[in-house]
Amino acid sequence: MLDKLVEHVADYRQGEIAPITAEHVDRWVRQFSPEIQEPILAELGHVFGKTYFTRKNVEQFLAAITVNEKLTGGDPTAFWKNAGVLHLQTAGNSQRDMLAVFDAALQKACGISLANCGQAPINTFVYIDDVLFSGGRIKHDVTRWIKEAAPNKAKLAIITIAFHRLGQWRTGKDIAEAAKEAGKEIEVSWWRVFELEDRKTYMANSDVLRPTAVPADPATAAYVAGLNLAPVFRTPGQLGALELFSSENGRALLEQQFLVSGVQVRAQCPYLNAYMRPLGNSMMGTTGFGSMIVTYRNCPNNAPLVLWAGNPWYPLFPRKTN
Repeated sequence: MLDKLVEHVADYRQGEIAPITAEHVDRWVRQFSPEIQEPILAELGHVFGKTYFTRKNVEQFLAAITVNEKLTGGDPTAFWKNAGVLHLQTAGNSQRDMLAVFDAALQKACGISLANCGQAPINTFVYIDDVLFSGGRIKHDVTRWIKEAAPNKAKLAIITIAFHRLGQWRTGKDIAEAAKEAGKEIEVSWWRVFELEDRKTYMANSDVLRPTAVPADPATAAYVAGLNLAPVFRTPGQLGALELFSSENGRALLEQQFLVSGVQVRAQCPYLNAYMRPLGNSMMGTTGFGSMIVTYRNCPNNAPLVLWAGNPWYPLFPRKTN
């Protein structure tokens, strides 16, 4: 089980940190009670087979989007020469890194580089990033671009490996409002491998961690009682449209144990702010965002604390902050 998990995530921050090994994973999982260590490893071996994006996965995605017929109209070279590829991020390196991979794909498929893009007249502006979680970064970047630099009328293609539906809906709404306020007409299209369901209305069939009940743990019960929103629990029995989890039991195991241990991590780690909730960073008063998406570049803070928090907790995915 240790080896299977390592096989999925072996290229995590490769060249930046010590390699992910069976010994590393074993040290991490031994922070949980002995009787649940193997079940946790078994479930993560299943989940990360679907939710961990290797560099190769990202390269394949961007290679495919480079020649996507619907996006490029069947003439990729002409499309990208007249596409305004946006470099908007002022925090973090995800867009810079994604654009470097995209540049290589563009050169291979079309014989041109990013330096050759943006020739007038620009037909479509393109924003590329890895994954949309809450959507805050994309919203900030794109709404600022609309106010400061976008033409009065434009097409905008937002390309991510995946997005979470609540964040995508909010981001789209904010972009539309920013365009209206600026008196501009911005036609937005979204391009992704898959969408993760995380909206409250569809909680029973969500693709993120949503507990079915408060665990039988006094510290966790006290944490939940102190939230500014009454908890809403998932009705058990569904694995989500993407079937990221192996079973209801496997899913519930991660939800319950990561919540309990996440509360413990919050008590141990003094640098965590109020929004870094047990199941992942969230501005809403819930148990946490609950995403299980991790990429070779980094682990998002929207994932459960037990995966990335450190000092004194030992993280499975040591995270670099912006």
